[in-house]
Amino acid sequence: MTALAWKLTCVDCATDYPGLELRNRCQCGGTLDVVHDFSAVADSLSTAYFDQRLGARLPADRSGVWRFRELILPLSPDEIVTKPEGNTNLYRAARVADYVGLDDFQLKHEGENPTASFKDRGMTVGISLAKKLGMTRVACASTGNTSASLAAYAAQAGMKAYVFIPEGKIAYGKLSQALAYGARTIQIAGDFDRAMQLVEALCDQEGIYLLNSINPFRIEGQKAIGFELLQDLNWEVPDWIVLPGGNLGNNSALSKGLYELKELGLIDRLPRIAVIQAEGANPLYTAYTTGRDLVPVAQAETIATAIRIGNPVSFQKSMRGILASDGIVEQVSDQEILDAKAQVDAAGIGAEPASCTTVAGAKKLVARGVIGPKQRVCGILTGHLLKDSDTVVGYHRDELAGIKGNYANPPISVAANLAEVLKHIRD
Repeated sequence: MTALAWKLTCVDCATDYPGLELRNRCQCGGTLDVVHDFSAVADSLSTAYFDQRLGARLPADRSGVWRFRELILPLSPDEIVTKPEGNTNLYRAARVADYVGLDDFQLKHEGENPTASFKDRGMTVGISLAKKLGMTRVACASTGNTSASLAAYAAQAGMKAYVFIPEGKIAYGKLSQALAYGARTIQIAGDFDRAMQLVEALCDQEGIYLLNSINPFRIEGQKAIGFELLQDLNWEVPDWIVLPGGNLGNNSALSKGLYELKELGLIDRLPRIAVIQAEGANPLYTAYTTGRDLVPVAQAETIATAIRIGNPVSFQKSMRGILASDGIVEQVSDQEILDAKAQVDAAGIGAEPASCTTVAGAKKLVARGVIGPKQRVCGILTGHLLKDSDTVVGYHRDELAGIKGNYANPPISVAANLAEVLKHIRD
């Protein structure tokens, strides 16, 4: 495949741009897709072709993103910035399946990526493209996970990183990563959506490379979640894939990648996609259930900070993917999220609150009869347990405002003598 075997195409008006043109949006304001020309390699691609790279020593082959580089971005090995990312586990947990009401429920844990969230899959591609373009400065707005990933990959590539975060609206487990990896961290007196407006304007004015999910190359990397999940399943397509929805880049990527696999004949059908939002940050759910266009949530609020986003930039791509897969959008309360999280954590898997909208949403869809108990369902956990440890402790101590610790496992205070200790271990 030649170096320019892709173009950028507007999702709204279908205007095309050169593949390496430095732009974040179409002139009409719409978001952009990376559109590949697979004709030169289509005949040589097969599931066996990608499987033979498993266990390889070349960093690009070891990466759970660049292993699929013909479908992601055809860069040469010396252009790739990788840790490597991906290769996350797919877990079966009887406890969680029973809680949800499914016979077969598996969880793909993207919190096992290098900076402990799925963002690394998109960031390796975004930073690699920035390197190819000769960029030296990168930036993002973030509720936490994107800033951690951007900071780490920029540091590896020797680039200056700037992250804009909503003041007081970020978990310390994420903020600490951005600071540790050396990013210039700027707290905005406003929510994520205001931070996003400012960083987009800054990047346009100062020639800084923007690496939020509005960047279409970020979406290309995140497609690999679906590729690797299918590889985990020996390329057998599940009935459903369930995942959280915040800025909506993840489900946009997943849907796009699965559609491309089907067009290439590597799978014979699409799984149905279920996107789960928090009730306090639910613009996609509202648009889906009313049949109307996106109406931003002015003051998005949820304990799941990673998806506390009221005006998602990938709305059009997200809705396109949901409709193409005969998918669905559901919403869940913070109480449902944290109760589901308690089940995931107690199964020994562990995940941050936003991840567990997946489990809470699957449970709700099974209860409604949308997902059948015998169907094969895979859920995506997007971030690691330690991304938001304060919420974990608050739940188990039953100290979170408006939340009941229904499955709390609180610490026990005892006198410093063996007799008192024994009272609590001989029950």
